[in-house]
This record gives sequence, C-alpha cells and structure tokens, in this order.
Amino acid sequence: MDIVAIVGRPNVGKSTLFNRLIGEKQSIVDNVSGVTRDRQYGQSNWNGKEFAVVDTGGFVRNSEDVFEAAIRDQVQIAIDEATVILFMVDVSTGLTDLDEQVAHLLRRAKKPVVLAVNKVDNHTRQLEANEFWSLGFEETFFLSSVTGSGTGELLDAVVEHVENREEPERTIPHVAVVGQPNAGKSSFINALLGEERNIVTDIAGTTRDSIHSHYNKYEREFMLIDTAGIRKKAKVYENLEFYSVMRAIRAIEESDVVVLIVDATDGVEGQDLAIFRIAQKRNKGIVVAINKWDLVLDKETNTARDYELKVRERFAPFNDLPIIFMSVLEKQRIMKVVDATMQVYENRTRRIPTSQLNDVMQAAMERYSPPNYRGKEISIKYVVQLPLAYPAFAFYCNHPQHINDSYKNYLENQIRANFEFSGVPISIFFRKK
Repeated sequence: MDIVAIVGRPNVGKSTLFNRLIGEKQSIVDNVSGVTRDRQYGQSNWNGKEFAVVDTGGFVRNSEDVFEAAIRDQVQIAIDEATVILFMVDVSTGLTDLDEQVAHLLRRAKKPVVLAVNKVDNHTRQLEANEFWSLGFEETFFLSSVTGSGTGELLDAVVEHVENREEPERTIPHVAVVGQPNAGKSSFINALLGEERNIVTDIAGTTRDSIHSHYNKYEREFMLIDTAGIRKKAKVYENLEFYSVMRAIRAIEESDVVVLIVDATDGVEGQDLAIFRIAQKRNKGIVVAINKWDLVLDKETNTARDYELKVRERFAPFNDLPIIFMSVLEKQRIMKVVDATMQVYENRTRRIPTSQLNDVMQAAMERYSPPNYRGKEISIKYVVQLPLAYPAFAFYCNHPQHINDSYKNYLENQIRANFEFSGVPISIFFRKK
C-alpha cells in the first residue's frame, strides 16, 4: 500500500490534517508544540484510492535540543519510504528558516511533493500565502485544516501519485517479523532459515526493499517478510522510532500474521505497542515472541507467569493472543513460535457455518439480552460471518445504532469462548434487519 507522509515544522497543523484525512480524531491535537505522540498512522480513501497516512509529528522528542536535526532525519526517512510527501507550512508564522531547510531536502528528492499552506482562512492570509510559491513547488495548495476548506483539491493532487495495485493471489501464508531494532528480528529469521536465504523476487513496486524468504521445512510452509537491517543506510536511523514504524507498516500491510518480537530485558515499550496496534487495526493475526528470555535473571517458578500477565495488561483489551518466551541465541522454543504462527493463520481464515454460529450466539443472547435503549427493546434476529480475509460478523437487529460497546464486547467474548480465534482481532458490525 502506498504511504503518504505529512512532514513539516511542529505546530503547523499536521495532526489536524491527519485527523481530517483518516476521518477520525486520532492524534492528540493541542497547541503545545511536539504534543503528538503515539497515534501517527491511519488509512485514508479518496476518489476510490486507498492509502496509508503517516503523521511524522509524533516522533520528535525533547523538542528544544534536537528539533532541527530530528525533523531533518524524519524528512529524509519520509523521502526514502513514502510514495508522496505532503509538506505542510503555516501562513500565520510566514516562511521560516526551518521551512527553507525542509524544502531544500525535498527539492533534491525524487519523490512527488505536495505543498500545503495551512491556516489560510481569510482574505489577508490568502494574499500572504503567495510568498510560499517561492519555495518552488509546482503543486502548492492553500487550505485550512481546521475548517477543511481546500483539503479536497489537495487530496485530488495527492492521489494522482497513488496507485492501487492488485494484490497477487496468495497460496501460502505471509508472515511479517517486526519489533524494535536489536530485539532479535534478524537473528530469529536466520535461525529459522539457516544460511539458505531464498530471496524471492520482490513483487513489483510493493516493497522495494523488504526481503521475502520462502520457508518450507518440517511440513510448515510460509513466506517470511523481513524488514530488518536491509539497507546499510538504515544505520543512520537505528534509534529512530519513526524509521522502524514506517518499516513495520510496510511489512504489516503485506502480511497475514505478524510476529512481534519483544526484548525480554526491556519489556513492552511504547513502540512495541504502536506496532501492535497497527497490526490489530489492520486485522492481522498476531503472535508475541518474548526474546532473550535466557537473560532474565532470578527466574523463580512464577516469573514467566507474572511476566506474561504484565505483557497481557500492556496489550489490553485485546489479549487473547499467544505469548511465547524464547531465546534465539540458545535456540529455545523457536519452533513454538512457528507453530503458534501457523495456528493463528488457521484461526484467521476460520469459517463458522451459519447454523452453528446462530445456535451458539442465540443461546448467548438469551442468557444476556441486549440492554433496552430508552425503553425500546433491542432484538438481534441472526448473525452471519462476512466473506472477508479476517473474522468479521454481522448481527442483524432492529436498532443497530443503539447497541452499546459493552454488549458488543460481550458478543465478541462469546464468539472467542466458543470458537478458536486466538491471536486474531474480530470485527463486529450491527446491521438493520
């Protein structure tokens, strides 16, 4: 899937535009600079074209000290990884030195750049915005991301550069191995493949630089998608969250199941959670592999159990998933991770016969029926599994809009209790009967 990256100085309105593009209030919007944190990724659809949007604002820490360097790094990464770059500036502050620096980097890039001059919400600012033409970008648009004026024309220009590529038919599962730098992704993949790295030719244009390796041993066959340490240049960004998340997005988009490798000595960190939530949002199967378990000292009898509880708390509310403790170095439980991955793939593709589904769910709904809404009785007539690549269920009822989240959670828990969907997010929809 194509990625559109929004770059620019802090506080020019990147998060507001991001929210508008993905149609939800996802970023934390505040006029304190550098406030965007972990919600920097979403899906957007315009003129029938779907693309991923990344708001780079969330990745600048310690604003004052490393500001310019961090922003330059982000722009460089966006140039490397995104399909289109949306460069945002702010008419209320006028052209700044930092804008000029970013523009200089972008002009040298071989990527399409669309310039968005934000906060153009009156006639005076319309005139003032003209100074930004001096940056030399042919596709320059004046808009107000708060009111939304001008965003339509901007999006028309952006999607001109987005291609909707057909997904090739898959015959075997695609498994993405993701996690923070140094968590052990490459070692895990090398341990699985031994030295025979069977690099499958890249599918045209999709992932210019992730390596596809074909695994076929012990009656297990799947395609491994590895994003770890592929380009030497990546060393520069070794500790940049933004870089790893960009990389992970690409791998996750292509996969059926995601193996998230967590360093046992660090525990689940913010970035692991960010990657986990992306996989969950995209309805991918998930296996959590806690690596370097051999380095956790003073292992009492309950250490693994207590540690696992802590990990599940971090991933809540979605915690019906396999968590496996392994050590790539000691070659411990690596195959357990493979077995769990294949099981999760099977769960993700599981189809429940409609009659069986209704028998189970009608009994569950009789035990605990949907709460009334303002005196109106809500009745759910029947349920069907939708023909999608992941488990999704439609409940047909008389007042779909009045079913609350806690009842929706109850239904999901009943599906999980009766059918094997461990490791897979479930989508539930209510439709008018």
